[in-house]
Amino acid sequence: MKLASFWAAGRDRIGFEDADGNVVDIAAAAASQDMAQLAESRNDLLSLLETEHASWWPALRELHGLYGSGQRSGLRFSPGDILWHPPVRRPSKLCCLALNNSANSERILSGPKHPAVFVKPWTSMTGNRCALQIRPAYGRVHPEPELAAVIGRRARNVAAPDAMAHVFGYTIHNDFTSPTMRAEDTFHYRAIHPAADDPEQIEYVDTHVSYPGRYKCSDTFSAVGPWLVSADDIADPHALDVTCSHDGRLITQDNTENLFFKLPQVIEFLSSYMTLMPGDIISLGTALRRSGGGMAVQNVNLATLGGEVTVAISGLGALSNHVERLP
Repeated sequence: MKLASFWAAGRDRIGFEDADGNVVDIAAAAASQDMAQLAESRNDLLSLLETEHASWWPALRELHGLYGSGQRSGLRFSPGDILWHPPVRRPSKLCCLALNNSANSERILSGPKHPAVFVKPWTSMTGNRCALQIRPAYGRVHPEPELAAVIGRRARNVAAPDAMAHVFGYTIHNDFTSPTMRAEDTFHYRAIHPAADDPEQIEYVDTHVSYPGRYKCSDTFSAVGPWLVSADDIADPHALDVTCSHDGRLITQDNTENLFFKLPQVIEFLSSYMTLMPGDIISLGTALRRSGGGMAVQNVNLATLGGEVTVAISGLGALSNHVERLP
């Protein structure tokens, strides 16, 4: 099932896609069937995900069967007539994996033998067909097309074989990045460590470190959507084609099979350090393989080129965003 969060006819709503590609208002459909829990959900997928799955998922499947197939008429909207929000609008965190694609292998001079992760705030998120806002101070900005998983059940110290039971579904994430701000926020300094021969003394270790507060987390730097597709509709999240285009020109053509660390491993690793909450998003790493050896995503400087970026993933739809330049 494809679920969405959106604004239409004067208010925020949640809905599902019907057989004609329209978006059915869940609360309106549920009210007509006396399904109180779904009727009261109103405008927030997160509130549903935070509720015991068994209490609302069967009812939603029933609604989808009635209204998604056209058996019942209901309040529905054309995708072109709505303002798309990220499917989960305020997750507690958006966890992103760094350099998690085999196309990076020749570029990595040294690194961890486990998933490397950084966290983005929900305030960095924007929806399908919404603007990527860029200021001159940001410098170079490029897209990073990624598959993202959405957690459906609280996960803490979850073993890999049990991890997929905690996944509600999947969406698309464009992890916009500014290498200019990354360079500006990188320190080359002498880190203080305990001396090897005397732990009460110190020694200095030459170190480089950067922090993603600006170059990954600025407003609109995480485009997410348009759909949250339930896991039962995706047979294998590690066999999905990923493309990225700029103004209609294909720049990346990849497959999620090329991810180094697969989702069960990632959930096991993350949940051993931080509790994953319903609605949390795990972005699994940038699709990097170039189409026909053409332009890499890092070469697409949206600050100068402007235009529109579209990320498509098989089974999940297409996520498009246009550049808006701010002073």
